[in-house]
Amino acid sequence: MKTVTLIGKPGCHLCEVARDVVVRVCAEAGAAWEEKDINTDPELYRKYWEQIPVVLVDGAQHDFWRVDPRRLRAALDA
Repeated sequence: MKTVTLIGKPGCHLCEVARDVVVRVCAEAGAAWEEKDINTDPELYRKYWEQIPVVLVDGAQHDFWRVDPRRLRAALDA
């Protein structure tokens, strides 16, 4: 089973939209997902602060800013 990680921050509108896509696609694909707050992890902040929301699939960067549900589903099905 693949794991999707959503990296964002509270109050971020794009993060909320990305969360909705991640939740829906992961439920359809039977994938696990987790969310990390960029404000609580200095390393994530350093790497991704200009790109949030960021989506990782099994630890590899998949998307940022906007999450395409078809592209995410394809990555989970691969």
